Amino acid sequence: MPPSASSVTMIRFDAKKSAKKNAKDSAEESAKKSTMTARPVLRRAILRAALASAAAWFASGAMSRARAADRKMSQKEAEYQDSPKDIRMCATCTLFEPPKSCKVVEGEISPNGWCRAFALAD
Repeated sequence: MPPSASSVTMIRFDAKKSAKKNAKDSAEESAKKSTMTARPVLRRAILRAALASAAAWFASGAMSRARAADRKMSQKEAEYQDSPKDIRMCATCTLFEPPKSCKVVEGEISPNGWCRAFALAD
């Protein structure tokens, strides 16, 4: 007995409904997969950006300290005086460079002078 027109229509309708459901399920699965794979990538990108900015911040601080170390203070900034303060004098300081200079203060420095950068030699 040949199938009736209504049963053929029902079979086609069920096939279309099944295809739509399969397509929807497939789309949901691929969306879940893309979300799952996108999160670690996003986290990694954020982590890399944070680490790069932290490294740049530390490097800039190190550079400014190096530049500051290269620059000597003026005698006024160091509160330099040509006479010793108590028993402290440039000749006994670790920063004094004989005969008349200093590692951190500009200009001519007397061995009998003193400044606030004084560091007693051990």
